[in-house]
Order: sequence, then C-alpha cells, then structure tokens
Amino acid sequence: MTHTRRRFMKLAGAAAFVPAAPYIADAQGGYPNRSVHWIVGQAAGSSSDITARLIGQWLSEKLSQQFVVEVRPGATGNIATEFVARAAPDGYTLLLMNAQNTINATLYEKLGFDFARDIAPVAGIDRVPLVMEVTPSFQAKTIPEFIAYAKANPGKINMASAGIGGPQHAAGELFKFMAGVDMVHVPYRGSTPAVTDLISGQVQVMFDVTPTALPQVKNGATWALGVSTVDRLPALPDVPPIGDFVKGYEAVAWVGLGAPKGTPPEIVETLNKQVNAALLDATIQKRLADLGATTLPQMPPAEFAKYVADDIAKWAKMIKATGMKPG
Repeated sequence: MTHTRRRFMKLAGAAAFVPAAPYIADAQGGYPNRSVHWIVGQAAGSSSDITARLIGQWLSEKLSQQFVVEVRPGATGNIATEFVARAAPDGYTLLLMNAQNTINATLYEKLGFDFARDIAPVAGIDRVPLVMEVTPSFQAKTIPEFIAYAKANPGKINMASAGIGGPQHAAGELFKFMAGVDMVHVPYRGSTPAVTDLISGQVQVMFDVTPTALPQVKNGATWALGVSTVDRLPALPDVPPIGDFVKGYEAVAWVGLGAPKGTPPEIVETLNKQVNAALLDATIQKRLADLGATTLPQMPPAEFAKYVADDIAKWAKMIKATGMKPG
C-alpha cells in the first residue's frame, strides 16, 4: 500500500460516520426519514470520496439519518452521474459533483444524460488547486526549463492523469496549448496508480490535485514545478504559480453536492443550509485544508448553479480551443 493510499484511508477513517445525536429532522416533510445515498464517481480513497465522507458525517449528525457514501467509479465519472440523473428526485440519492462533470459536459458529445439539465446544483463545498510535478530525476527543475526541454523533445514526455476528462487531464491539456508543447497523455484509473508510475519514472509529469500531490512533494517523492492557481499556495510557499511563466494560465478543481433535477426545493434548501453550516465548522475547515483545499463561499442553490454554469462555459471554451478529445 502506497504512502498516498495509507494517508487517504487514514483521513477517510477520520471522516467515518458516527451515531447521530437526537435531532429533530427538517420540519417540512420530515426529510430525511431514512438513509440517504451519496454517489461518488471517483475512486475509493480519492479526494472526492474523502470529502463526501467528511461532509456526510456532518449531515448524518445534523439530520439524524445516515448519509451513506457509495463509490461508483468509471467512465470518467459519467456512470455515477447517469445513475443519479435517473434516480427518483426525492432527496435520497445525491451526487458528489466536481469539475469533471463540467468538463465532461462539453468533452463528450453523446451521453445518456445532460448534466446541466438533469442534475440540480445544491451546494458548493471546496476548491482544489493542482500541482505540476515531475519525477525527481527529470532534467527540468523549473517551468522555463521544462518548456525548453519539451520543445526540444516533442512527443517524448509522458503526462499522467487520473483519467480522461478529469481536472488533471484538462489542466495538462491547457498547459500544452498555452505553452506550445507536445506531450503524450497517459490516463490512469485514479490518481494513486498515476502517482505511483510518476514516482517510479514510468511517466515524467502530472498535473495533480493537492490531496495526492502534497504528500509526495513534501516527502521528496516528486518535484513541484508550479501550482495552478494565480497565487502561491500556503502549503507550498516556495513553488511559483504556473501563470508566472505561462501568462494567463489557471486551472482549479472544485467539489459540490448535487441532486436529480426536480428534487423538492425544501429538500434542496435543507441540504444547502447544512452544507453551508458545515463549511463554517473549524474542524471541517482544517480537514479540508489538510487536503490542500479551501472552502467555497457559502452560496444559496441558485448562486451555486450559476457557479456551475460558468465553469461549464469556461471548460467548453478551453476544450474547443485545445481540441481536447475524450480518447
């Protein structure tokens, strides 16, 4: 078991459900009056999985019913999303939404659902930066050196990702387009196997989300060239933003809660209120910070829906400009 995997499972264990204290459920219809299933389209132990379990614990405690996290990975999150899109809109089947959904909305022309139409945004949770990291033996130790090497060796750098269409893939394609370099995309089934091959040198570079990148960078298993945010990250104060060298570059993942379209407004409001309350909790803020994430501003459902729509538009523009393909 890798260091990353052990750390993930430790964090996931810390977010395990505990028996809920007596609490009067939502007065409007008594929601929830049975277990709620929260579907995650990413792998067990992923940052999405851990975040769902962390917030799920809070919801279990406050609403007196278990919020059971179900991992249904595959097809770049589309299996989980379609499952929720086809579920009854009664508040008992929810979706862990993230940037992969907003990327997929444009990346895939034919799906069995329409994300923007079939999934109702409920509440935002956090934003997750990415780190551009290389295997320690790689020749380049700075972004300018990396760009120079890539231009001198077109098609000879393998770029890992956690899967086609994910934020890691999109961040890498955006870098390739804006920096004018040619790299070979190598998709994996999740961050953990991708990072394993990055450490061993089977692939040379990866744009990875902070939950999996930070432990490897800090223990010297990988070398960080840059971060995807406009500003430096507190967790990596010596690592510059990629945008310092590739003007205008920025790529950030995010996580939120969604429900099937048509879910009663009072249920959506109940969930939104509780998620927003969770984001004010110091313990939850610290656990998210430990993953390298920052909480999103508290937003009502309509405002979060606009956030999601804007993200779809942003990635659509990038995908059309770069010619990014699903396979």
